[in-house]
Amino acid sequence: MLNDEVQIWNSIKAGDEVVFEKVFKQYYSRLCNYASGILNDTDEAEEVVQQTMINLWEKRNTLEINTSFKSYLYRAVHNAALNKIRQSKVKQLYTIEKVYEGENFAEQASHKVLKSELEQQIVKAIDQLPEQCRLVFKLSRFEEMKYAEIASHLDISIKTVENHMGKALKLLRGHLKDYLMWIIVFFPTLL
Repeated sequence: MLNDEVQIWNSIKAGDEVVFEKVFKQYYSRLCNYASGILNDTDEAEEVVQQTMINLWEKRNTLEINTSFKSYLYRAVHNAALNKIRQSKVKQLYTIEKVYEGENFAEQASHKVLKSELEQQIVKAIDQLPEQCRLVFKLSRFEEMKYAEIASHLDISIKTVENHMGKALKLLRGHLKDYLMWIIVFFPTLL
């Protein structure tokens, strides 16, 4: 750390609120902009920076900063933003799981309607596949045949089977892009 940064950090460690407030004001907007670039959400970015600064103040007696103070702040905000993203993904997975479980009858009924509509969209998308891709895809996913079995059954090479499956999956993902989350919930092995 630079001498000025060492003095600043020592002052903060000693509980100097005035120095801490100056540091907070000096870095706050820049750290918010940095966090916002990671999170794509200004409010969450501000929350992350505020919490990082609160943690810095509360843990000042036990923290050891071996890099520059500025680098430490940016790294702490970076890590906090990534943790926020992880927490958000966990919440999304939990929500999907709860939706999948269908906690009440109304949800179960709506899921049946959604699943039925989804099945129709999948059938429609499969029907739009080129003939050979469609056949290979159906044998793989619905008949549960391995690529070698499909190759033998259709009298084509395994590489050709792989190419047809790759093409089929790419086309299906394109046709069904608006339904991918629900396909993962209701038909996880399809794509």
